[in-house]
Amino acid sequence: MHDPLATSVLPPLAGDPGTRPLRIGIGGPVGCGKTTLVGALCTRLRDEWSLAVITNDIFTSEDAEALREAAVLPLERIVAVETGCCPHTAIRDDIAANLDAAEQLEAKLGSVDITLIESGGDNLTAIFSRGLVDVQIFVLDTAGGDDVPRKGGPGVAAADLLVINKIDLAPYVGSDVDQMVIDADARRDGRPTVAVSLAADEQGVRSGVAPVAEWITARINAWQS
Repeated sequence: MHDPLATSVLPPLAGDPGTRPLRIGIGGPVGCGKTTLVGALCTRLRDEWSLAVITNDIFTSEDAEALREAAVLPLERIVAVETGCCPHTAIRDDIAANLDAAEQLEAKLGSVDITLIESGGDNLTAIFSRGLVDVQIFVLDTAGGDDVPRKGGPGVAAADLLVINKIDLAPYVGSDVDQMVIDADARRDGRPTVAVSLAADEQGVRSGVAPVAEWITARINAWQS
């Protein structure tokens, strides 16, 4: 499989580089692995960068509690937003709750390089407002069907990075990962797609997060330069 990150061109950043933390939105359908990805990224990047996390759930703080219990960051660096509405509304149409949470958390912590904002589980139309995040990652589940990238939608087509997750399950559900990447690339106008497995090995390491972490590292270096 090709390395899409080796030749991809970094898109222009939407915010005001250098004046505040880089805000990264992470979206995707229910069960695709968004919270697992956030946790793995925190574990991978926390020794190099100062991180903050905001999770979205409709009526609970379950995702934030899962990250706190996993000790991926100090407790005060993880905040939950209970949206009380459809997930896409809180990240695209009425971003006030998330924007307030980001600004308050960043101000309280004082020194933050990257703020990860995890959407609640939504469909292929879910995409973040550029008033809320500077770049966005969209996550798909291989077990959701290998026809999903071909169906497209704003999440697949417009996210700055598309992550096809759970490739370890492909043999069990009859999904063709290579074809998923081909179909995704056909709809993404040169933006990168990576296929990964975030399943932990026997030592609890989620090594599949490496290409996503490398992409974020390139983004934050560009943001701070």
